[in-house]
Amino acid sequence: MMHDICQAPVSLDDPALVDEWNGMIRAFMAHGTATPTHLGAVLSGAPDFAMGYAAKGLFSLMMGRKELWDVAHQAGKDATAALARAGGSPRERLWVRALGEWLDGRPSGAIAAMERVLSDLPNDTLSAKVSHAVRFILGDGVGMRGSIENVLDAHKGHALEGYVLGCHAFTLEETGDYDAAEVTGLRGLELAGDDAWGLHAVAHVYDMTSRPDQGISLIENNTSAWDHCNNFRYHVWWHKALLHLDRGETDIVMALYDQQIRADKTDDYRDIANATSLLMRLELEGVHVGDRWDELADFAQHRTDDGCVVFADLHYQLALCAAGRTEAQEAMTLRFAQDAVRQGEMPARVANPGKAALAGLNAFAEGRYDAAFQNLASARPGMQTIGGSHAQRDVFERMTIDAGLRAGMVDATEALLEDRVARRAGAIDRFSATRLASISDARRIPAQ
Repeated sequence: MMHDICQAPVSLDDPALVDEWNGMIRAFMAHGTATPTHLGAVLSGAPDFAMGYAAKGLFSLMMGRKELWDVAHQAGKDATAALARAGGSPRERLWVRALGEWLDGRPSGAIAAMERVLSDLPNDTLSAKVSHAVRFILGDGVGMRGSIENVLDAHKGHALEGYVLGCHAFTLEETGDYDAAEVTGLRGLELAGDDAWGLHAVAHVYDMTSRPDQGISLIENNTSAWDHCNNFRYHVWWHKALLHLDRGETDIVMALYDQQIRADKTDDYRDIANATSLLMRLELEGVHVGDRWDELADFAQHRTDDGCVVFADLHYQLALCAAGRTEAQEAMTLRFAQDAVRQGEMPARVANPGKAALAGLNAFAEGRYDAAFQNLASARPGMQTIGGSHAQRDVFERMTIDAGLRAGMVDATEALLEDRVARRAGAIDRFSATRLASISDARRIPAQ
């Protein structure tokens, strides 16, 4: 049996197809546009390769779009049929199991299957990255770190070591070990110069520790790490915009929004999340964003029944609320109520914290800041589980804090601000500084 670039056995007997498979792995690790092209070539040349179908299905589910579940279901059927015809290695069978688990509503089961692979093949970078990605969707930062640290030794001198270091850097950042994350991420970039994930991990460090100058320089001086990317490059532009926002450069932020972040009017939920969260941050700073919400709401109103990822749904609702799409807002709210009483890992996240967070967004849009604060604050302890990163979820932190200020809840808001600062290693960014100043001003003004 041949082996791929991960040093793992692969049921392909044509070296050209192994090259295509390796191309897919490298592109997937680097968030490159060529991932589906390489995978398509593999499946075209090896229609009995079950792991290829499993990869297609798992990658489809990661997209968080309802219509792609049909693609994933068909991929699952194709993978099962391929196993029946040609068999497969234990690794390949576990990949098929992972897809089946997720299709049955248990993404944690997909993670368990990947970890089974890694227990036998700790050098399998592809399986490590998939485990990493699914845990990210579930908001399991501690699990992400433990998983990647289990395979670090096996990747010393490995062809894909740099990408593993990039994953490790991200998990270090998400678990608050900012110094180690910076060192690890920069080392990873030395080994894998096209690792956008690793570069963005270091950008996260500079965001969380309020070092915007270093973050902007990192992104500008390492364009080869991310300009080759699929839509992940929009996310890197988003990070750059956040750093400029921390410097108060709202004109640059708006230009980045128009010229890069939304230059292509895509409806990928991650792109919508970039856009909606950035517009909300700008509005919280008093910037008028014009009719930019309408374009996002046009996409969001067709996603009210998606129900794939709570993180996505909440960002859709941001657009719907901001654009005044009342009917679609109500549809999303009704669907949340229905999903919250269902069984399963994702419905559990709708029940808590999803429902309370959604109610908070609705109340904020209506100017009911007391209710917005109460709902968003009650959702806050569970927000990690909706997935995404600390930086991405920070838009909800900011809305909670501003709702509290607008409702006059000074003491409770100050406690949240202090906790936000503590989570950022004591760094006080522009947002925290201005809100702490508002609290100080409020306390100096006697009650009327």
